[in-house]
Amino acid sequence: MGKFENDAKALLEAIGGKENVSAVTHCATRMRFVLGDPAKADVKSIETIPSVKGTFTNAGQFQVIIGNDVPVFYNDFTAVSGIEGVSKEAAKSAAKSHQNPIQRVMTMLAEIFTPIIPAIIVGGLILGFRNVLEGVQMEWLGQKVVDGVKQVTSSGQPVYNTIVDVSQFWSGVNSFLWLPGEAIFHYLPVGIVWSVSRKMGTSQILGIVLGICLISPNQLLNAYNVASTSHAEIMKDWVWDFGYFQIQKIGYQAQVIPALLAGLALSYLEIFWRKRIPEVVSMIFVPFLSLIPALILAHTVLGPIGWTIGQWISTIVLAGLTGSFKWLFGAIFGALYAPLVITGLHHMTNAIDTQLIADAGGTALWPMIALSNIAQGSAVLSYYWMNRRDEREAQIALPAAISAYLGVTEPALFGVNVKYVYPFVAGMIGSGIAGLLSTTFNVTANAIGIGGLPGILSIQAKYMGIFALLMLVAIVVPFALTMIFRKMGLFTKAEDETVKSPQVEAIAEAQEAAQVEKGTIVEVVSPLTGQARALSTAVDPVFAQGVMGSGLVIDPSEGELLAPVEGVVSVLFPTKHAIGLVTDQGLEMLMHIGMDTVNLDGQHFTAHVKQGDRVRVGQSLISFDIEAIKAAGFPTETPVIVTNQNDFQLDIPENLPMDVKAGQALLSTSKI
Repeated sequence: MGKFENDAKALLEAIGGKENVSAVTHCATRMRFVLGDPAKADVKSIETIPSVKGTFTNAGQFQVIIGNDVPVFYNDFTAVSGIEGVSKEAAKSAAKSHQNPIQRVMTMLAEIFTPIIPAIIVGGLILGFRNVLEGVQMEWLGQKVVDGVKQVTSSGQPVYNTIVDVSQFWSGVNSFLWLPGEAIFHYLPVGIVWSVSRKMGTSQILGIVLGICLISPNQLLNAYNVASTSHAEIMKDWVWDFGYFQIQKIGYQAQVIPALLAGLALSYLEIFWRKRIPEVVSMIFVPFLSLIPALILAHTVLGPIGWTIGQWISTIVLAGLTGSFKWLFGAIFGALYAPLVITGLHHMTNAIDTQLIADAGGTALWPMIALSNIAQGSAVLSYYWMNRRDEREAQIALPAAISAYLGVTEPALFGVNVKYVYPFVAGMIGSGIAGLLSTTFNVTANAIGIGGLPGILSIQAKYMGIFALLMLVAIVVPFALTMIFRKMGLFTKAEDETVKSPQVEAIAEAQEAAQVEKGTIVEVVSPLTGQARALSTAVDPVFAQGVMGSGLVIDPSEGELLAPVEGVVSVLFPTKHAIGLVTDQGLEMLMHIGMDTVNLDGQHFTAHVKQGDRVRVGQSLISFDIEAIKAAGFPTETPVIVTNQNDFQLDIPENLPMDVKAGQALLSTSKI
C-alpha cells in the first residue's frame, strides 16, 4: 500500500469522485484539479485529511496543498483513481485560458524546471562551496609557487594560493564534490528533455535518451571546450563524416535552449506519429520515428541556432565594454544577464572574460555578472522574507537565496523569480543600476571568481571599496523593489496566490504584537446606519453558516462604512467591496459590503484608506452608492464579523433585528 493511499482515497471521494475530475496534475507543493463541478468538492472534509495543509481555487483550478511529498501523493492518487491519462493536457488548457502569451512562456519554463529544482539547489550549493575552495586567491595563504617559481599574472601581479593549493584534505573534498556537481550542471539537458517529455505526456525514457545524446562525454566535444578549440581541429576530430556532408559533434552541456527545443521536437513528433501509426506496431515505429529525427534536428538545426545566438551576444558584449557608451552597456548587460542564465547562453561570457584578462590584465565584465547574481539572490531573499511564515515557499526560497549569493542563480531564477515574475524584474532593475555604476567607475576583476558575495575577493584592490558599495546597491534595491512590486501588484501573475500574503502577514504581525490578558474586552461600534440582523439570515450561506466567523449582518440605509474599532487595515480588496481590520489586542474583523459585489469590479465604491493604514473609531473607510448597487442586481446587506472567534468571545445583542446608527455601541468581545 502506498504511503498516502488512504488519504488519496479520501480526497477522491471528497472532490466528488472520479467522474468529477476532468484533469489532475501537481506542482512543487500542490495537487491541481480541473473539476467538472467545483461545487461538489467538500472543502471541509478535504481539509480534515491528515496530509492536506489547505485548499484554494485559482485560475480555474482547484488546488490542494500537500507540501514537499506531493509527487508521492500524486502517484498514489493516480493509482487509486486511474485518471492520469489526460490530466496534464486538461490542466494545461485550463491554466492557459487565464494567461497572456508572456505568462504562458514563463509558466512553461517554471513547470519544466519545477521537478528538477531539488537537484539544481543541491548543485548550486555544491558549486558555490567548490568555488570558495578553488576560486578565491587569498594573500594570507601565500603566493603560489610552481617548480620553485612564484606565479604572476601577465601584468606582473602576484598569484596567491587557494585553499585547495595548501590543503590536501580540502583538495580531496573539492575533487569529490565535482562528481555530483558535474552530474547536475553538465548533464542538465538530460533533466530538461526528460521534464519536457513528462510535461507533454510523452515517453520520458526517450527524453532521457535524447538528453544523453546532447551531452555524450565520449562522442561529443564538451560545450565548455568549444571556445578554446580551433575550427580546424573541430572539423578534423569532431565531425560525423557522411561523405556528401558533415555534422559537427558539439555537446550542449549546461545548455537550456537546445535542450528545450530538442525536447519539444521529440514530444511533438511522438504525438504526431501516435495519431497516424496503428497501435499494433506503434511500439516499434513511434519511438524510432520520433527519436532519430529529433536527434538529427538537435545536432543540425536547434543546437547551431543556440550557438549562433551566443556568438551574437559575445560580439555585442565585447563592443559594449570598449565603446564610448559603456555606461549604457553596463545598464543593459546588468539587467539582461539573468535572462541569459535562463537560456544557458551566459557560458559564452567565459571566453570574453578570458580574453580580457589576457589582453588587459583584468575583466570589467565579470564584476557585473557577480552583481547580477547578488541582485537575483536579494530578490529571492526578499520573497523569502515576505513568505517566511509559509513553510512550503520558505523551503525553496531560502536555499535558493543562499545559492545565488554563492554565485549560482539557477535555483533562485527557476525556483522563485521567473515563476513569480516580479522578483525577477526587481533583480533585473537592481543589477542594471549596479552594472551602470560598475562600468562608469571601471570596476575590474583580476580573474573570474565567485559570482556572488565572496566575489569581492577577486576584484582588483583599488576597486574593492567601490565594488563593496555596488554590492550594497545590488542587495538593497532588488530587496526593496520586490516588496514594493508585490504590494502595488506590479509584474505579478494573476495565478500567484502568494501576492496576497502581505494581508496574512499584517494579521500575523498584529497577533504577535497583541499580548493581552485573558478577559480583555474590546468594544465594537456599528460601522453602518441601518438595520442589524442575525448573521444566520444572510443571503450567502458562507456567512450565514459562520464559515468566515461570528457576528451579525446590517442592511445599510446610508452608504458610508466607518471603522468599528481602532486598528490597522489588514486587507483592502482591490474591488473595494470588503475590508479587514486588526486591533492592537489581536481582534480581527471583516466587513463585506453586499453579496457578490466583487463582480462590480470596484464600481460604486470609493475607498478612503489603504492597506496598512492605522484607523481610529468612526473614521470613514469606504463610501458606496446603495441605489446603484441595488440597480445592478446586488443586495447591499453587509456582514460585520469577527474572523478569529476562537480567540475572542462575542456578546451579540439579543433583540435582533434592530435599528442601529453608525458609531453606537454594537458588540462586546472578550479575549478567551
